[in-house]
Amino acid sequence: MGALEGKRALITGAASGIGRATAILFGEEGASIVLADVDRSGGQATAAEIEAAGGKAVFVECDVTRTDDCARAAALAAERLGGIDILVNAAGVVIRRSVLELEEDEWDRVLDVNAKSVYLMSRHCIPRMGAGDSIINLGSGWGLVGGPKAVAYCASKGAVVLMTKAMAIDHGAQGIRVNCLCPGDTDTQMLRREARQLGVAEAEFLRQAALRPLGRIGTPREIAQAAVFLASDASSYMTGATLLVDGGGLAGG
Repeated sequence: MGALEGKRALITGAASGIGRATAILFGEEGASIVLADVDRSGGQATAAEIEAAGGKAVFVECDVTRTDDCARAAALAAERLGGIDILVNAAGVVIRRSVLELEEDEWDRVLDVNAKSVYLMSRHCIPRMGAGDSIINLGSGWGLVGGPKAVAYCASKGAVVLMTKAMAIDHGAQGIRVNCLCPGDTDTQMLRREARQLGVAEAEFLRQAALRPLGRIGTPREIAQAAVFLASDASSYMTGATLLVDGGGLAGG
């Protein structure tokens, strides 16, 4: 049996990157999954891959910055899966700008996708959850320390770290665990988009990102493995915690 056998999960940002890898690995570990994302083609492809491997997955087109969409995704998960045992808030976006460079609508976009979505989706899922259930919020190493030309991203991920702690306090009496998973630089298209935003050659950007004790960037599956741990009974006494998975990038910070 897999670590998540019989569990029912709702995962945002599941069409690509860490969200996609998490959905696939959750399927391998025995979970049934609702995948929520604005990217219909990517989300449907992820669901098809999970089902082709013998898992159960349903895609729902969802803008995680809109309360109606989040309510619909939570209701669909409860209806199609019979309940929600695990919520993974993995939807995210990055815009590499300083305060002076960042436009107001860009600030709003980053804070809405990265932080407001955690509030909205949790608000609609928690009433359907209970003792033994788990929420995993995707933070970042840059939610723990600052980074250059990333003021909105750092603000949003710092918010997620502290939202996680507050949620753990509020919902511990219900037996709902809430933890924050903070990846370091991970091999995703979002990471490569950062290079383009900064006007840096992709190869050089990735070389610099690998300058950490393990000498490389992470893979989405490695982050997903940590998510499986936080979703499973192996972490049954963890709540309000921040799990840093970054190849040692912040070890000296």
